[in-house]
Amino acid sequence: MPIPPTTDSPTEPRPTPGSPDGASGDATIVIPTFNEAGNVRELLARLTAALPPEDSYKILFVDDSTDDTPRIVEEAAADCPFPVSVIHREEATGGLGGAVVEGMKAATTDWILVMDADLQHPPSLVPELVRTGNRAGADLVVASRYARGGSNSGLSGGYRVAVSRGSTLLAKSLFPTALRGISDPMSGFFMIRRGLVHSHADILRPLGYKILLELAVRCRPRVVAEVPFSFQERFAGESKSTVREGLRYLSHLVSLRTATRTARLLAFGLIGLSGFLPNLTCLAVLTALGMHYVPAEIIANQFGVLWNFALVDLLLFPDRRGNRHWADRLGRFALLANADLVLRVPLMALLIDGVHMAVVPATALALLATFVLRFIATEALVYLPVRRRTTTQHATTAERRRETVR
Repeated sequence: MPIPPTTDSPTEPRPTPGSPDGASGDATIVIPTFNEAGNVRELLARLTAALPPEDSYKILFVDDSTDDTPRIVEEAAADCPFPVSVIHREEATGGLGGAVVEGMKAATTDWILVMDADLQHPPSLVPELVRTGNRAGADLVVASRYARGGSNSGLSGGYRVAVSRGSTLLAKSLFPTALRGISDPMSGFFMIRRGLVHSHADILRPLGYKILLELAVRCRPRVVAEVPFSFQERFAGESKSTVREGLRYLSHLVSLRTATRTARLLAFGLIGLSGFLPNLTCLAVLTALGMHYVPAEIIANQFGVLWNFALVDLLLFPDRRGNRHWADRLGRFALLANADLVLRVPLMALLIDGVHMAVVPATALALLATFVLRFIATEALVYLPVRRRTTTQHATTAERRRETVR
């Protein structure tokens, strides 16, 4: 039977720390997949060898593949002593992180364990994660490459090691409180209480594959435990770590830091400040060539508009683009940015001709005076909140197709 969505209460009793042997295993293993046909047979074989037969494990693949991964899972599941199910998503919303959240919402066990399908996360470690979580009475257990005894040797090349270390340092510097006690917030191998996830399900906004960061920051687990592990080389297929995923990760960091409107306003202001550079540089060049400051600022403003739009669209509102084409968003953004010239140019004239300020500082002051109005208009007219479609137990086949594997 496929694992149905749960309607249980999000508040669940936790085992007492120090219980004998950490209690038995009772976990749903959620495995997000995208074209992992070459890995799933070996993965299920190793899980079969690793999981104690007396424990209650369920395997749930959440699949976004365009290859025959679901069919191979079905074939391989015939040799597994535990239930194996697949949710095949018609739309890969949120990437691999979105797939994990989809699986978490469908889980019914106390523990939800997340791991990749490429065997870089050793299946033999799964029982140890469960034992550690139960012994510690933890909300979250992280398999860490950077805990004492762990290793990231499976990362190919110094470049990927440097990117991993740099991403970890950046995340921990931005969220020192939420990530306290988590040495590897970039890990894709972890276990979390179902009740904690379900009580925060409405605020989860996964983007890309760094779902642990999302859960740690938004769910704020009270007790965290870590288990060191050695990151393995990929068994088959190609890595999903690309430049595009790197940009999505940066965007995710910004979205987590700008969850409130006040934070978004501050971030919008910082982006606007960065736009002063192209704007004022162009203005200085044009006025030095003899152009009057009014047409010079109109032209220079377009350079600032392009700069600001690129950063706002990429970093500040990645979750609110909706179905609008980038050209539509740019057009609306540029229209608002140029419309504020109606307020800014008279203010510049007052400062330059009335107060006798220099052109460049007068322009900078006028930009500061109008940026709040631009933020409100941009949020309301360019990046309206996207209505998130809720998947229910009664979702149609076109929206969500479940394939029962075992």
